[in-house]
Amino acid sequence: MGVELAPTGPESKEATPEDTALRSTYLKLLHLIERLHRQLLDVIKDELDRIGQNDVNAVQALLLYNIGDAELTAGELRSRGHYLGSNVSYNLKKLVEAGYISHKRSDSDRRSVRVALTEEGIRVRDQIEALYARQLASVVQVGDVNVDMMEGTNLSLERLERFWADQIRFRL
Repeated sequence: MGVELAPTGPESKEATPEDTALRSTYLKLLHLIERLHRQLLDVIKDELDRIGQNDVNAVQALLLYNIGDAELTAGELRSRGHYLGSNVSYNLKKLVEAGYISHKRSDSDRRSVRVALTEEGIRVRDQIEALYARQLASVVQVGDVNVDMMEGTNLSLERLERFWADQIRFRL
């Protein structure tokens, strides 16, 4: 189940082994990024089910975790980009209705609404934090992933993020 891209333009000529390796590796990376995000949401959903937190879904719990102690606008949350396949405004509305987030109009810009966690939202955030702490306790031994590997991966992903942002910003 891979993504197949048909070569176009100058690269449609004979590809070198390096071109073929780069293409294969890049497409695998794209697939892994997608799959890992879905799997993270599954891990969070399993944790919510385990603790009996049935009124919040995984995307909403991740949203609460990422808000943390901050007071943010929906636009600021969207720009952080944690919400693949979800509508931030819809989830914020649901979280406000359920009492996990409070909201108020910005003093400086009355069109802007700022959100922050309520005590209930902080409780869910802390549960996700506890999940991550448990994972950190075993990721090296069980997952065979060490800090050097994670630092290298983070660097690669940050550079890819910058590359994609430039593709959008400069229409490359």
